[in-house]
Amino acid sequence: MNPEPAPDDATRATPADPADHLARLVEEFRALPADSDRKREIVAELDDNTAAQPFLVSVVADASEYDLARTEAATVLRLWPPADPGLRHRAGRALLAALNDPEEDLVRQYAAMALGPYASEDPAVAEALIAAGQSEEDPLVQACARSALKEAGLA
Repeated sequence: MNPEPAPDDATRATPADPADHLARLVEEFRALPADSDRKREIVAELDDNTAAQPFLVSVVADASEYDLARTEAATVLRLWPPADPGLRHRAGRALLAALNDPEEDLVRQYAAMALGPYASEDPAVAEALIAAGQSEEDPLVQACARSALKEAGLA
């Protein structure tokens, strides 16, 4: 019985650089067709990657982006709001813009749910959630907005 030879330092596998991995995923995302479900999968892969947060904000902010990628990005930004105050403000405003997008009911619902962590810090977000929570336009957006207000301690 011959034991397997131990790899030397030259052939030993090195862990992938997280920044390179992020860059590859963002590049892949941007190259995909507009309605590719792989876009949603990529966003899900980045769920707890703080370095990916600016990219996720850009996905939510892009009204022409695939709706399921936008909803996934909104969910991630709800679960892990950016710690950086400037990026956190941008995330809140991107989610607010998504909430106000009349063309995308599903995106509006997820944006409303995601705004809870941002409502106590930005009066415009709180005001928009209050208005959405009282609107009779879409009962699901209304319910999500009310839930976000409760999460923020504003209801």
